Amino acid sequence: MKLIVYENDTWSNLTPLSYIRPVFELRCGMYTLLERILNKAKTDDVILFVRDYLANLVRKKYKYPVNHVSELNDDLLIVDGKLLATDNFKTDKEAVYLCDNEIVYAFVKKENASKINGMNLAQILDFVKTLPAVNIDAKLMRYPWNFIHENPEMLKKDFISCGKKGIEGVFSPQAGVKGPDDIFIGEGAEIHPFVVLDTSSGSIFIDKKARIFPFSRIEGPCYIGEDTHIMPGASIREGNSIGPVCRIGGELEESIIQGYSNKYHDGFIGHAYIGEFVNLGALTTNSDLKNDYSTVSVYVNGKPVDTGDLKVGSFIGDHTKTSIGTLFNTGTSAGVMCNITAGGILPKFFPSFVWYVNNKFMKGFGLEMMLNTARAAMDRRKRVLTQEEEDVIRKVYEITAEMRKSYIAKSSKAKT
Repeated sequence: MKLIVYENDTWSNLTPLSYIRPVFELRCGMYTLLERILNKAKTDDVILFVRDYLANLVRKKYKYPVNHVSELNDDLLIVDGKLLATDNFKTDKEAVYLCDNEIVYAFVKKENASKINGMNLAQILDFVKTLPAVNIDAKLMRYPWNFIHENPEMLKKDFISCGKKGIEGVFSPQAGVKGPDDIFIGEGAEIHPFVVLDTSSGSIFIDKKARIFPFSRIEGPCYIGEDTHIMPGASIREGNSIGPVCRIGGELEESIIQGYSNKYHDGFIGHAYIGEFVNLGALTTNSDLKNDYSTVSVYVNGKPVDTGDLKVGSFIGDHTKTSIGTLFNTGTSAGVMCNITAGGILPKFFPSFVWYVNNKFMKGFGLEMMLNTARAAMDRRKRVLTQEEEDVIRKVYEITAEMRKSYIAKSSKAKT
């Protein structure tokens, strides 16, 4: 069976996290959405459809064809990349499976699959809409806060399904486990003295080469990625997914960190999703609960959207930096490559590539300096900014220009 995984125009509802990656690369639990889809589809014969400006980057990262269909001569499964795949796909009959009138996936038998050869994504979706429709319950991750809401339960399920348990790394005799022995310590990982792993509320998976330093406390359910360091005295509360090569200190609660990011110092981050190569200065903190206990709104595509949730923290795009003592309001969205300094009550929305200094939005030193900073930050994590990645960043700079200029113009006219 061949598999098509696609993203459609709804990708912008997942910004700032989706600006420089396909939506199916976002994390929930221990895995990305794409990893989950591949696991449930049980095939490695894959075609990916992404935005045009991401195509070269995706081609370099994966071995699969991108944005092109040809030589279809087998059964075909077509899946929306924002699906949180928790069940096996139904392939017993040709149909399109819908949730709230939105395509979740479709199954096409091989005798009809050849009709899709040479089609673009819009044409493919028009074709599957002609198939018999079946309504199902499904979890489509339409907004960033959906990931936060689903993450704790997915962590519990992932630990069971991965089939791993026990200690392959180094576990200090002076460290301890409180609760059931539902832990996995990967090869090369180190659990230092006076660390407490609390599995009372869920399992803890610590991937290979991770290091958990003394006097830190980790509550399950939790996933800590490869080569991530949990700094001395950290409080990792329940429900966190931390990607690879992060440095995490202070307090973290029910949050997702994509990877390669730095929250080295004290400060609270809760019910948040942090992109890659983000650096949060010491004492950077977000609120995740309003004083009046009302639901939290988050800016999506420049407009506030009511999440319907009481606890929502912040959503911070890749390569964004904060200064010491930055305090984010409840439900803040900060774009790609922002430079945010503390001072007063911060706004709830930061367009990509802005500097925020002395309570004003500013252009800063420009894109070239931001790219140089990105190269330096990536080098510290033994990564290189590729030409494909740079091209994507430049395109995002272009498509976010109008909103950025608007905020800078309004800020320059405001009274100090």
